[in-house]
Amino acid sequence: MILNTGNRTDIPAYYSEWFYNRIKEGFVLARNPYYPEQVLKYKLSPEVIDCICFCTKNPGPMLDRLDEIKNFGQFWFVTITPYGKDIEPYVPDKEKVLSDFCILSERVGKNAVGWRYDPIFLSEQYSMEFHISAFAKMAERLKGKTNQCVISFIDLYEKTKKNFPGVKAVSRQDAVILTKELVRIAKKNEMKIYTCAEGDYLAEYGADCGGCMRTAVIERAIGCALNIPKSKKSSRETCNCLLGNDIGMYNTCPHGCLYCYANYDMSIVKENLKSHNPLSPLLVGGINPEDNIKDVRQESYIDNQLRLFI
Repeated sequence: MILNTGNRTDIPAYYSEWFYNRIKEGFVLARNPYYPEQVLKYKLSPEVIDCICFCTKNPGPMLDRLDEIKNFGQFWFVTITPYGKDIEPYVPDKEKVLSDFCILSERVGKNAVGWRYDPIFLSEQYSMEFHISAFAKMAERLKGKTNQCVISFIDLYEKTKKNFPGVKAVSRQDAVILTKELVRIAKKNEMKIYTCAEGDYLAEYGADCGGCMRTAVIERAIGCALNIPKSKKSSRETCNCLLGNDIGMYNTCPHGCLYCYANYDMSIVKENLKSHNPLSPLLVGGINPEDNIKDVRQESYIDNQLRLFI
């Protein structure tokens, strides 16, 4: 199975101690975000988990203890954008994140690390020319450390519009112009541009629109072929990625990014942080009397077919 950690929060940045405790204990509990009394129990073992997928803006807190998960297949997305504290108030210094990206790549291999440059929005300050220049500098810094960069253009979810008033969608015309430039720069730096949930219209301009975390990407990261059941594929029409089985929780990421879809309100985030216990099997709080704990059926998808991943 594929275990996700980053669709709802940033575990490496803020909850690394809790995560490593869960690895040590050999299991983790996760509340169903839509039915909170339903608690899912996952066994944390390489025998049934083929790949742990991380998505973070700060891998630094995890780096010193990576040996504790060396027996697990891994795939990391590290988001590095050019936005300032006005947009990403609590994201660490980007130079530090770039350096940590390079360290992570050296430890787990460049096939197991992807760079996310998203979401992209345009404004007077963050103009198209600004993005092209910033992307070029970052891509040059990450050359040889990854072969993948994911882009997407800002989605105006209700949460986003609430927390980021005035932000506008990127026009199709501007998206095409910018994608062409990013594809060119990425190729120069030995990377391929993937899009995230943008449909197929950018494919003719050189972007890979087949899914940024699809089966082939995970297979390349872990060096094994996978036989994924159809029921485990994404249910979103614009996405072919493997997004199920997430152990995170919404409204728990303190980065405070204005465009975030996973936080509704920072006051809720602060309250949830007060209930975080690194020793608890749950990310926030503990088990309640009314909770229904269900063991998740887990199985390895590795088919043991010998293949060459390039």
